[in-house]
Parts: sequence; C-alpha cells; structure tokens
Amino acid sequence: MASPIRILCVGAGHMGRSHALAYHKLPGFQIVGLVTRSAASRAKLNQELGGGYPEFSDFHEALQATKPDAVSISSYPDTHAEYTIAALEAGCHAFVEKPLAASVAEAEQIAAKAKSTGRKVVIGYILRHHPAWTQFIAEAQKLGKPLVMRMNLNQQSSGDNWKTHRALMQTCSPIVDCGVHYVDIMCLMTGSRPVRVSGIGARLSDELPAGMVNYGQLQVTFADGSVGWYEAGWGPMMSEEAFFVKDVVGPKGSVTIVAGKGAQEGNSADVDGHTGAQALKVHHSALGADGKFSKPDQLVPTEADPGHDGLCEREQVYFEKAIRENLDLTAHLDDAVNSMRIVAAADQSFREGRTINL
Repeated sequence: MASPIRILCVGAGHMGRSHALAYHKLPGFQIVGLVTRSAASRAKLNQELGGGYPEFSDFHEALQATKPDAVSISSYPDTHAEYTIAALEAGCHAFVEKPLAASVAEAEQIAAKAKSTGRKVVIGYILRHHPAWTQFIAEAQKLGKPLVMRMNLNQQSSGDNWKTHRALMQTCSPIVDCGVHYVDIMCLMTGSRPVRVSGIGARLSDELPAGMVNYGQLQVTFADGSVGWYEAGWGPMMSEEAFFVKDVVGPKGSVTIVAGKGAQEGNSADVDGHTGAQALKVHHSALGADGKFSKPDQLVPTEADPGHDGLCEREQVYFEKAIRENLDLTAHLDDAVNSMRIVAAADQSFREGRTINL
C-alpha cells in the first residue's frame, strides 16, 4: 500500500473543519499540522479530531516545519494566492477552497505556477462531486438550446455566521465568493463560452467595509444564446423565502432541484441545505394533438445526497486520485479561472454601471 499523503490543513471554519475530518478519516492522508490564526478554533478542531496534531498560527512556519506533501487551504480568499504559490514552490500539491483567489490576476498566477511546477491544484467546487448535481447538469443538457438558468443562494446570518460573513466581506462580496460555484455549473450545462456579464449590488449594512456590498446578482450571456442569473446575499436582513432556487429552462422543458430538508424548512444557514437535493422535477414542453401536455411532469429520484461532510470527503478522494494517478488538471484550472473571470466581471459591472464584454 502506498504511503499516506502528508497534508497540512489551513483553516478551521465550515469548510476547513469538514476537509480536516475527511483527511482524518481517509487512509490515503496523514494530517501533519493544523494552521489557524485563532488558537481557540484550531484547539477545538484538534479536539474534535481526537487531539495530537501539531498546531501552528503562521502558515509559512508550518510549511517549513512540517514539510508536507500537500496543503489544504480553507482560509480567507485574500490568502489563497500567497499560500498556494508558496506551497507549490515548496514542491507541495494543493487543495484550495473556492474562490481560487481574490482576483482574476491572482487566480491566473496560481494556474500558471501549477503548470510550471507540475504540482496538482484542485479547487473546492463541491457541486461537481454531488451526484444530484451531476444528474441536474445531465438533465439540463437534454432541454435543447438556448438554456435559461436561474439560481440563487441567499443566507440569513446572525451570531457567529454573520461574524464569518463580515470577515469574508473584508475582501470578497457574496456574488464573488459563492457565485463561482454556480457560474461553473452554468458553463458545464451549456458547454458554451460566456460573452458578456451584467451585475447589480446593494449595501444593506453599515458594518461592512467602505465600498463593499452584501447583496448582488449577476446576469451572464453565452455564445450559444443561453442566459443565466445568480443571486447571493448575506446578513441578518436577508429573507428566508425563496432563498434556494435551482431551475433550468430550455425549448424542450425544464428541470428543477427539489430542495433538501434545510431549504424546505426555511433555514438558509443550514450548510447541508445549501447543496441538498431530494429529487429533480422534470417538465416536458411537448404538446399533443389536443394542445395539452403529452407527458406528465416527473420527479426523478437523486442517486445520493451525501451531506456537506460527505461531499468534502468525496472532494478529497478526488484530490488523492489526482495526485496518485497524475491526472491532467489543465481543464479544471482553466474552468476555475474562467468562473472567477465571470464573477469579477459582474462586480466590475455593478461598480461601473455597464455591461462587461468578456
């Protein structure tokens, strides 16, 4: 049996915790250290993992001390480029939470460094590893062209969740942080090139940094005529109604994700509810000779709903596979930069009051 991949874990928030749990469970990995700025958060995570893992407050010190084979970066987006490039230069592979970086330029730097060093970089696009979302993409591709893609994920947050959101918004708006997931899905559904983007935004709290907005929506047009919108808002003022919309329409009908339990119960703070899917509702547009629908709507059961921690484990299984089997991740990196380019254009569009041609 191959030796486990020695991995340094950075970050102990929702994503960092779930990834660390996966590494702790999977025999293909061995955690060599936990890195967070907060002593309390890494001690809490270490305890949950059974204790015994070395703890660090500084990433660069940890990288030098542990000399890992790989790093897992789930810190705030403004650190992603610095940490990932340092890891790659040290000969490590890297798993990086989305968004890949805080800017398109930094995302391009990471992609270029990965290619030049030959190290593997996997980005945390969790929806790519969800069986229900794989089905969702496949059903959408049966609807003909153009597609109309409608998606959102708003989060009503308070307490520690609002504190985390405010920290994220020191450098990154919700439409950028979360939007990369959904425009990535849109690109997979259409298989087409995005050509222009428009964006709107609103500042709904005085607790944010100057110039930052906590609500945004983007609209993207593709070369094949497909269009899509995505909406994201964070904060104690956000509505719990209609915060989970995942719906695609095409000439032949439509397909919609029937939300998981958390979304159905009106709990936008439920992390499992963000990806949950009980079924797909498929509608057929074909009409019979009597002018009525020739096929009834279908509820298609989803293959599995692994939950948040289960999805993170699936991501790490893929990360290990990419390393051990020397997978070509060129398209994976290019897709991540492309989705970053779309959400950054939406932010630019809002700030400059104009449509951005890509």
